[in-house]
Amino acid sequence: MALTTEMMSQSLNPAVTVTDDGYKLVWADEFNIKGIPDPGNWEFEKGFVRNNELQWYQKDNAFCDSGLLIIEARKEMFPNPRYSESRTDWRSGRRNVEYTSSSINTRGLHNWKYGRFVMRGRIDISPGMWPAFWTLGISRPWPSNGEIDIMEYYKGNILANIACGTQVKNKAKWYSKTKAVKDFQDPSWSSKFHIWRMDWDQNSISLFVDDELLNKVTLDDLVNVDGSGFNPFRQPHYILLNLAIGGDNGGDPSGTIFPRRFEVDYVRVYQK
Repeated sequence: MALTTEMMSQSLNPAVTVTDDGYKLVWADEFNIKGIPDPGNWEFEKGFVRNNELQWYQKDNAFCDSGLLIIEARKEMFPNPRYSESRTDWRSGRRNVEYTSSSINTRGLHNWKYGRFVMRGRIDISPGMWPAFWTLGISRPWPSNGEIDIMEYYKGNILANIACGTQVKNKAKWYSKTKAVKDFQDPSWSSKFHIWRMDWDQNSISLFVDDELLNKVTLDDLVNVDGSGFNPFRQPHYILLNLAIGGDNGGDPSGTIFPRRFEVDYVRVYQK
């Protein structure tokens, strides 16, 4: 069960709990420990999970050091524990694991309806890398549960996406905006830490990087178009952080030297 706002606020530094525009800090992970991420905050995905991605998700590739969460993508080979000659599913049809990484989330531990979600991080834009800071709704299968990609990167572009459900199973209706990394004025942009932010209330969802608005969609436009009338953005969402490799969108990592890292300084959630 997720902690209540009151319980979470009591454990946070009161000096930084209120913003100038009236948001109160209700949860945060500053990653100021050494070793595995706080199990009171994060669950781990395991194995081949989605999008035909190349990486095997495992716990070992996410760790905290020097005040950072580090999600490390590695090139390493071992037999796929779920391999089966008789099955055609891509997850069990691969004989070997060739890459590993981590995906962590707050599902079943912490979730929030509306608020300001903030992540300060540094992403790796090497070919094949697909880092993300995103949310999913707690109810209904994807995409009818709703997806918000506060930060997503692949193939040279930063993406800010919102998705809801359609009448076709596993087919989303996307509201997407992209910005090429090369279009940022700073030529060393990709080597620096940046702040990604979502402001989500009962009226709209706005997605920013370094206070630059990338995408804004009103909630009235985000009702699932499946006849249910359900709006997946009027329910609580949980947070995910991951570094994927290749797959449907990530690109070809074969020329990339490993390991690569997605580094996160903090994740914070505020509510009014």
